[in-house]
Amino acid sequence: MVEIRKRGMLWYLFRAPVYIYRCHLGWLFGKRLLLLAHTGRHSGLRRQTVLEVVEYRKEGPEVVVANGFADSDWVRNIEAKPDEEVTVGRQHFTASHRFLDQEEAEAVIRGYEYRNRFIAPVVRAGFSWLLGWKYHSTDPDRRRLVGQIPLLAFRPRT
Repeated sequence: MVEIRKRGMLWYLFRAPVYIYRCHLGWLFGKRLLLLAHTGRHSGLRRQTVLEVVEYRKEGPEVVVANGFADSDWVRNIEAKPDEEVTVGRQHFTASHRFLDQEEAEAVIRGYEYRNRFIAPVVRAGFSWLLGWKYHSTDPDRRRLVGQIPLLAFRPRT
């Protein structure tokens, strides 16, 4: 699995969309990216991170994202203090989250690959980079992927 050093070049690159959202220009990303606001489990400070939307479901709405890095702070924070807020496109809502089960997660990844089939080599290379092994878009690879990278869904809190 890949590790990104805080304050390294990749860290700044991945943080750039947060600043775009802060300038109220997040609508430029449409439903491809979302801004997740959450509370730090130790500091109590409000944190923000931008995540790629793997699947957007109009009903709810429900937005599915992948936990791309093992032990992501944002996942540990929302599990400790479930008070997350989500902004996707022009929508903003207080959210609740759930982890997708194996079967649903595999179907989401299959759909993601289909929607991005014209850039399939880039998608496979990205998954391979994140996972640390060669990803081939097969059913056994998808099963292994969702076992290694959990998928989460956010929807408005009722």
